[in-house]
Amino acid sequence: MNTAASPYPTTIKRYLEQLRHALEGSDPALVQDALYDAEDYLRSEMGENPGKSEAEIIAMVAGSYGAPDEVADIYRDTEAKVQTALRPPAPRWTTPWGKFFGVAADSRSYGALFYMLLAIVPGIFYFTWMAVGMSLSLGLSVLIIGIPVIILYFGIVRVLSLAEGRLVEAMLGVRMPRRPMYANRDDRLMAKIKGLFTDPRIWSTHVYFLLMLPLGIAYFTIFVTLIALVVSFIGLPLAAWTGFATGDLTRDSWSLLHIQLLGVDAIAGSATLLLLLVIGVLLMFGTLHLARGIGHLHGLLAKHLLVAPAR
Repeated sequence: MNTAASPYPTTIKRYLEQLRHALEGSDPALVQDALYDAEDYLRSEMGENPGKSEAEIIAMVAGSYGAPDEVADIYRDTEAKVQTALRPPAPRWTTPWGKFFGVAADSRSYGALFYMLLAIVPGIFYFTWMAVGMSLSLGLSVLIIGIPVIILYFGIVRVLSLAEGRLVEAMLGVRMPRRPMYANRDDRLMAKIKGLFTDPRIWSTHVYFLLMLPLGIAYFTIFVTLIALVVSFIGLPLAAWTGFATGDLTRDSWSLLHIQLLGVDAIAGSATLLLLLVIGVLLMFGTLHLARGIGHLHGLLAKHLLVAPAR
């Protein structure tokens, strides 16, 4: 590895380049966190020792913080331990039916289901923010005040991207960055402003925010409909058999039953009610499977559009 030949770089920029190289092949979210932590630590040391050069600072902290390849190994080991601790227990069921019903014991299923129901809220917020922010930025771009407005807008987009990533990781279980995206602090102001417009991750974040509104509406519609069907299919038979729904039930279990539930009249046979109950139970587990599957795909979409590539 190239970093072994030069474990003590002479500049912070070079240190971060070697750290990125040492983390090659790791999760992009992990790389982003490691780069941010390393730069923040080294910059803090420089602030506490204003008379020292970058090379002296790096040599001074090399023993405590480590060379780039050592830091990379520490991050990989820590990440493996954290992911092992956070990973849900392996399913104990190996049969197809066991796997089908075992979804109820997977916490990721419920996290994904809640995300599907709540995604419409951030979707509306992201769309509104982009509409207002882009309108103000373009409208004021001809004035001197337009520059700070544009910088503020892009800065908040990055903050929202980080917040969305934390929500995705917490509810969908997909590893997302826990630190902001690394930016070279040695760049001049104009270079940083140019970087805002040329950073592909900024524009892919805009694409993600635009997609969140239609996706949030679709998720909400699909899963509210499924939940309503599950409650209806399971609730109607239970209400009829427990007496919550008024009606006349003869001893013949296959006879027709006139039911009045919440002001709605229905006529169904007991066999039909039993069939509805079975369908409702199967649909409930199927809804959890669908939520987990869509949640996994949405997590991959978020990772692709919100996380900077490791290279």
